[in-house]
Amino acid sequence: MSPRPRQTTDAAILWAASRAIGRLGPVRLTLADVGREAGVSPATLVQRFGSKRGLLLALAAAGPDENRRQFEAIRQANPSPTDALFALGDCWAQFMGTPEQISNGLAFLQIDLTDPDFRRHAIANAELIEGETRRLIADALDAGELAGCEPAPLARVLGAALHGSLVSWAIHRKGALGDWLRRDLEAVLMPYRSRTTQRTQRKRRTQRRSQRRG
Repeated sequence: MSPRPRQTTDAAILWAASRAIGRLGPVRLTLADVGREAGVSPATLVQRFGSKRGLLLALAAAGPDENRRQFEAIRQANPSPTDALFALGDCWAQFMGTPEQISNGLAFLQIDLTDPDFRRHAIANAELIEGETRRLIADALDAGELAGCEPAPLARVLGAALHGSLVSWAIHRKGALGDWLRRDLEAVLMPYRSRTTQRTQRKRRTQRRSQRRG
């Protein structure tokens, strides 16, 4: 007799845990909170992950694969590598769209920085993001959309700009987060963009504004 299939996958539970952390932060979070979000009992979470710490570690370990999927989706939706770089800001705004979510994300970062088990996953995640960003920059160079830059250092600068811009918006809270991040990305990339790409980007921004008004 075959075992009963799991009605709620581990991936779905981890996604629910991520949403709950966005609202509550990793310190206030309880297994009951995650259970309510995922539609399972705390006992099920203990059976699957052992403890709250085990659940949070599983979430941290899933980060690289999830971000790899996000980069693949961004590439598919944006044939232009430069457009894909700007779409990174839109992606961050989607998952960290409120000051509370940003604050709770920083609370998780504190754990990453102080707990060796979490830090190992944080390093893998950071290397994945930087590597995929570096690939996009290299593709933009090959396509003639960027010039006069090296992919590795620019990828690090873009990552630093996104992190800093996220916190800066949470402090000032002026306008939409996605627009704030995009402006800062544009400021970093502007010196390396070809004139043709700049004209194309201005046209696309105008089209997006028109669509929003409509």
